[in-house]
Amino acid sequence: MAVVFLVAGITGCTAEDPTTDTTTLFDSLQAYCGQAFEGRVTSEDPRDADWASQTLVMHVRECSDDEIRIPLHVGEDRSRTWVLSRTGDGFRLKHDHRHEDGSADVLTQYGGDSSTVTATRIEFPADAFSRELFVREGIEASAQNVWLMQIDGDTFTYGLDRPDRTFRAEFDLSEPVTPPPPPWGFED
Repeated sequence: MAVVFLVAGITGCTAEDPTTDTTTLFDSLQAYCGQAFEGRVTSEDPRDADWASQTLVMHVRECSDDEIRIPLHVGEDRSRTWVLSRTGDGFRLKHDHRHEDGSADVLTQYGGDSSTVTATRIEFPADAFSRELFVREGIEASAQNVWLMQIDGDTFTYGLDRPDRTFRAEFDLSEPVTPPPPPWGFED
């Protein structure tokens, strides 16, 4: 009996087990609120050539206890904002896409709820709304998307995985840059 308690006590106190850590990536991102960071595409898929040739800037622009809005600027394109929010049992990532006049793009509000959450990484498989949107718009392969956000040291990574597709962009959190103009559809 004593051996069972000893083994249970040892396995239950592992400091490296992310499920025992109360700090999440969401909490870590809040520390960067108001700051912007330059990044680059690190995946080598030829389909990413347009993005790879542009300057990427993520701006942790708006933070509340339950939501973080992070516009992503790709060169002069200010159409994208990642919306990370708390849910009852995890987190949700949505992609808010706007036209230059501020109107919503047909491909907007896609994303999903967290399936994997550690102190440094969250993964978001496409939700039912997103799968239906992608099928309706003729991009069925995207229905299998799993997005990720990760912080490793001073590096923030945004990624996308699905069969035959991997995308990664990394941002240097150690060197803030001048915040860019607001994303399309929003004002300062």
